[in-house]
Amino acid sequence: MTKPAIPAAEQAKARMQSLIALQKQANLARGAPDTRTRKGRLTRAIDLLLNHRDELVAALSADFGARSPDMSMLTDIAAAVAPLKNARANLETWMRPQARKVTPAALGLLGAKAQVRYQPKGVVGVMTPWNFPVQLSFDAIAGAFAAGNRVMLKPSEYSPATSALMGQLIDLYFDEDELAVVQGGPEVGAAFAGLPFDHLIFTGATSIGRHVMRAAADNLTPVTLELGGKSPVIVGKSADIAKSAARIMGGKAMNAGQVCLAPDYVLAPAGSVDAFVSAATAAGAKMFPTIRDNPDYTAIINQRHYERVRGLVDDARAKGARIVEINPGNEDFSQQEHRKIPLTLVLDATDEMSVMQEEIFGPVLPVRSYDALDAAIAEVNARPRPLGLYYFGEDASECEAVLNRTHAGGVTINDVIFHISQENLPFGGVGPSGMGAYHGHRGFLEFSHEKAVYRQTPSEIIAMFRPPYGEAFRKQVAARLKA
Repeated sequence: MTKPAIPAAEQAKARMQSLIALQKQANLARGAPDTRTRKGRLTRAIDLLLNHRDELVAALSADFGARSPDMSMLTDIAAAVAPLKNARANLETWMRPQARKVTPAALGLLGAKAQVRYQPKGVVGVMTPWNFPVQLSFDAIAGAFAAGNRVMLKPSEYSPATSALMGQLIDLYFDEDELAVVQGGPEVGAAFAGLPFDHLIFTGATSIGRHVMRAAADNLTPVTLELGGKSPVIVGKSADIAKSAARIMGGKAMNAGQVCLAPDYVLAPAGSVDAFVSAATAAGAKMFPTIRDNPDYTAIINQRHYERVRGLVDDARAKGARIVEINPGNEDFSQQEHRKIPLTLVLDATDEMSVMQEEIFGPVLPVRSYDALDAAIAEVNARPRPLGLYYFGEDASECEAVLNRTHAGGVTINDVIFHISQENLPFGGVGPSGMGAYHGHRGFLEFSHEKAVYRQTPSEIIAMFRPPYGEAFRKQVAARLKA
C-alpha cells in the first residue's frame, strides 16, 4: 500500500510552483531592477535584522536548547548585516558595464566597442542549513539582491523556530514576488531543488549536495554548492604553540563545533604534540571553567546529532585512541537538560576510526603528529579537498609550500575560520567541498549573467571578411597564424 502524502508537504509544493511562476512573471514584466530598487531591498533586509535582532537570537536559542546569545548576535546577526551593507555601499560600481579591448585592435580604432553587462539571472533559490540559519540565508540574499534577482528561500527544518520567524519577518518586509520563504522537511527540500530556478545555492552536507545537484540538472539550473569536509590544521614547527592552541580551540568551540569551517583535525610536529595538548586543554578550561549551565557554551542541535558525535568518540576510544575531555568543573554530562558535549581531544587517532573518516560537526578534535612537512601535506592531499585549511607558523617558505601544494576552498593563516568574515574574499569550496563562490563582489558576479556585448564598427572595412575572399582577407588570416 502506498504511503499517503503528507498534506503539508503537498501544500508546500503547490505553493512553491505558484511562487516561482509569480516571481518569473514579475521578472519578465518589470525587467532588471534599477539601483534604487536594489538598494531598497538591501536596506529592508538590514532593517529586518536590526529591528528584530533580539527575537532572532531568542529563536536560535530555542532551536539549540542552549546557544550563546552573544555569539548569535555576532555570528548570525552582525555577520548577516555586514554583506548586505557591503553590497549596498558598492552597488553602483558593481553594476557598471565593463569595457573590454576589441580584437583585432584595428576594429577598435575604427569605432568598434566591446563590453560586459551584468544582468540578473532571474529567480534564485536559496537552501540554507540549521547551524547559522540567519547569516547563511541573508549572506546569499545579499548577493542575489545586489545582482537584481528575486529570491525563494528554503531554510532548514532542523531550526524550526528560527525558520518560522524568518518566514514571518520576511513576509512583513517583502512582497512575495521579491523574496518568499518555503517551509518544510526533506520532501519539500527535494521538490524545491527540482524547481526551474535561474540559479540555485545550497549550503549543507556533501551527501545532500549530490542530491541537490542531480535535481537541479533536470532543469539545467546552475548551482553554487557550499559543502563541508574535514578542514585540517597544520601546526608548523615555527608556530607559537600556546597562541595557536588558543585560536584553534576558540574556533572549535564556536557553536560547539557545528560549523562547516570548524577545524576538523590537527597535524602537529611529533615533538610538539604533548605541548599542544597541554595548551589546548588550558585554553579550553580558560574559555569554559564550567559547561553545563554556562550561557557561552552551545548545545548540540538535536538528539540524533548528539548521539552521532558521542558515537564518534566512543568508536575512537574502542579502537585505541586516548580521549582528553576538557571538563574543568568535573561535571556529569550523563544527566543534563540540554545536549552539551565538552571540548574533547582525540589522541592517537587512526584512519580506521570514524572520527577521521567523517566530518565531525561537533566539539571533538583529533590531534595527530607528523615528522616532516611533506608528510603533513601528503596526509591532507590523501583526503577529499576540504572547505577550509589552516596553517600556523612564521616560516614563510613552509607557509608557501602548504598554500601551493594543497587544495582547499579557502585558507586562514595563524587562525581558523576568519577568511569567511572577509567581505572582499570569495567564499566557496573545491571538489567535494563545493563549487562556485559568493561574498561581496564575487557574490554579485555569481548571481549575475555576464552578458557579452559587441558593437560593430560603422566602417565597411569588414567587407573583406565576406566572399569573394581576396588578398586583404588572406593577409589578415596570415597575420593571425604567426607564432
